Amino acid sequence: MTTNAMAVPGQSYESLRDEVRGLVQSWRQAGRYSPSSDSWLRGFDPEFSRELAARGLIGITWPTAVGGRGLSNVARLAVTEELLRAGAPVAAHWVGDRQIGPAIVRHGSERLKAEILPGIISADYVFCLGMSEPEAGSDLASLQTTASRVEGGWLVKGRKVWTSGAHHATHIYLLARTTRGEKKHVGLTEFIVDMDSPGIAVSPIVDLAGEHHFNEVSFDEVFVPEHRVLGEIDRGWAQVVEQLSFERGGPERFLTTYPILAEIVEAPAEAVADVAVDVGQLVARLATLRELAWQVARALDAGDAPVQQAATLKYLGNAFEHDVLEVARKAFDGGHGRRGRLGGSGFRSALLASPGYSIRGGAAEVLLSLIARQEIM
Repeated sequence: MTTNAMAVPGQSYESLRDEVRGLVQSWRQAGRYSPSSDSWLRGFDPEFSRELAARGLIGITWPTAVGGRGLSNVARLAVTEELLRAGAPVAAHWVGDRQIGPAIVRHGSERLKAEILPGIISADYVFCLGMSEPEAGSDLASLQTTASRVEGGWLVKGRKVWTSGAHHATHIYLLARTTRGEKKHVGLTEFIVDMDSPGIAVSPIVDLAGEHHFNEVSFDEVFVPEHRVLGEIDRGWAQVVEQLSFERGGPERFLTTYPILAEIVEAPAEAVADVAVDVGQLVARLATLRELAWQVARALDAGDAPVQQAATLKYLGNAFEHDVLEVARKAFDGGHGRRGRLGGSGFRSALLASPGYSIRGGAAEVLLSLIARQEIM
């Protein structure tokens, strides 16, 4: 098979795509990275992120007044598709670029923008997400971490779990309860916290593949200055919902296993003849998922928060990622068949990590609940 699985009609932004393709090709030829699955979460390389920053490829959707390029979310989608299909090591800047920066642009004070956005754009700041807790995963509004008012700011106490990249992070986005009431969605506030603040401790969580990117983060009376509040106090839930559209509606929700699909597609036809129909179906599904991602990007450009559309993309995308692995298992006999172990695409690692695909960013049951609330036209 020689079909390019990404060859789908649509707005192309070819100059951006060509720039990214040239960059990843030069890094691969120099042996500076090898394509891998889950690269947006596990592929941590600050130098690669700084190279993107030097080319103006981080924060491209942000206004020029804050250091961005003022381009569309559709333009950013073209960049991120190319990075993910190449399995490039983008984890160092991914969270900051994808959702924290846009949240600060929309809701942050002028002081917060000036303090944080330049560090994200330059790839000097690495963000992690302080959302999930031991007793509040997909039911995010049930979180128990508290932030109490003190002179000049807040004191935070509690724990966050499954915090990817916290051991590398310079900053953490933190969702904490600032007021208790009858409705759990009320009384939540967003904060931007320095990871070197006294009272923060990071404990590693090693996954089934023996890899460390998850962590538990504890906060023991951590002081957060008043100006590090993101948006409105006690009204953070609406901002979280908007932010999740950025998190759930991107191509990382269906391109995590693309390097493995590409290896099958690019294999000699006779070597994978027994899965030809399966591969054709995967490529067709990929085209549909890409169109959904473009719809989400266009909605974001229109100023909307496409909650249901993003949930739909993530739900269908996670199923696609799992099916790619199943087809790979058949094509390569679990990595020990006709062509031997999959080269470079990390089949074993991806397979062991795959149970988490449908949990991170929201469990399938939560996504189906959101999808069911869509208006019937």
